[in-house]
Amino acid sequence: MSPRVVVLDYGSGNLRSAQRALERVGATVEVTADADAARAADGLMVPGVGAFAACMAGLRAIGGDTLIAERVRAGHPVLGVCVGMQTLFARGVEFGVQTTGCGQWPGEVSRLDAPVIPHMGWNTVTAAADSVLFAGLDAATRFYFVHSYAAQRWDGSANARLGWSTHHSRFLAAVEDGPLAATQFHPEKSGDAGAQLLRNWVAAL
Repeated sequence: MSPRVVVLDYGSGNLRSAQRALERVGATVEVTADADAARAADGLMVPGVGAFAACMAGLRAIGGDTLIAERVRAGHPVLGVCVGMQTLFARGVEFGVQTTGCGQWPGEVSRLDAPVIPHMGWNTVTAAADSVLFAGLDAATRFYFVHSYAAQRWDGSANARLGWSTHHSRFLAAVEDGPLAATQFHPEKSGDAGAQLLRNWVAAL
């Protein structure tokens, strides 16, 4: 029986492309804001595009921050993507305004210090040697990014597996921390490389 994954619909993210990408690697996928479905799923994907504050407002409107916390406490897998990753941190700072995040990880998301913003296009990730998400993918593999903000330091668990990328300066591209995982890039837009990463996540559910 294929793992059941809910793509959380809170008004932000590439919902249908995420659904198709997960179905491609063998998951049974539902796109919904329903809390019971999100709790019961084997895996929960939290997508996100646009502004941190808008995504947090959308998440809170459907109780998404509480759902994420419940799943993490229960040891049930959650995957955040792009701004969905960013919202897992304690706060985001955009245009001088600080917004409280889901707080699963300490620290803040801030504007990249780079001459060209946004960081858009294909880039490599230096993954942890024991990464589950990046298993079977070599260091030259490229993933698709489009963002102007990122977490640029890690103050969370020393046991977390971290992936880093560089766009003028270094930023967190992926985190694997117990049941909670996230990517700053879009696996659903990253072709075969993204499919392999999603396949690895689904296989671990």
